[in-house]
Amino acid sequence: MDFQSLLRMMLIKMWLHAPVEETDERGRTQRTTQNRDEKRGTPQGSPLSPLLSNIYMRRFVMGWKHLGYERRLGARVVTYADDLVICCKGSAEQALHAMRLIMTRLKLTVNERKTHICRVPEEHFDFLGYTFGRCYSTRNGRAFIGTRPSKKSVQRLLANIGEQTAHNRTWLAAETVVLGINRSLYGWANYFKLGPVGRSYQLIDRYTTTRLRRWLRDKHPSARRWTNEALHRDLGLVRMPLLTRNLPWAKT
Repeated sequence: MDFQSLLRMMLIKMWLHAPVEETDERGRTQRTTQNRDEKRGTPQGSPLSPLLSNIYMRRFVMGWKHLGYERRLGARVVTYADDLVICCKGSAEQALHAMRLIMTRLKLTVNERKTHICRVPEEHFDFLGYTFGRCYSTRNGRAFIGTRPSKKSVQRLLANIGEQTAHNRTWLAAETVVLGINRSLYGWANYFKLGPVGRSYQLIDRYTTTRLRRWLRDKHPSARRWTNEALHRDLGLVRMPLLTRNLPWAKT
């Protein structure tokens, strides 16, 4: 083993042994070393965990190709961190069996609850926050196989907006709250901009204006009633539907 390979192995080992440090709402610091104590896995919550998972899952992809499953079954593997999808035609059962065999050899545990065969477009599946399956064009109503933001991804954002506009945060300035909301909306929209996203954007826009209006009413019970136009014009709240205006693939 050359020096560079040895150095890489040492760095990976240090990452795996590094504790995860979190700070709660009261400012107290907690350090966890579950993966080091159990001598398996990657640090839960660590920003390096996806990278470490990708490094190890590369062995699965290489094994899949080396053993000839990609060519023989016409099955291609797509991975990110510890999530994967095997795309194939007419050989799903064989691909699933082969996947379990390789995972066992790599000493990886398959999450059976999340593992299943999905026949597209009759069915759909979620991967990396998107739902893959049959979609319908917003222009002509025609069906096509594509992606859209998953329900779970939308619900997670709505929960985040709900937390930012909670009653116990009325002590904050309106500009501060709107700034935080806009950051969440921009960040979400920068990722979820593929496929027909219009309906999701409209749902999020309606929910956000409703929550912010309620928050303002709680903060100033006797103040004026805020219209949607005032929220966007005076407070600078992002208009979600406008974010897709220059994205042709989001209007499919």
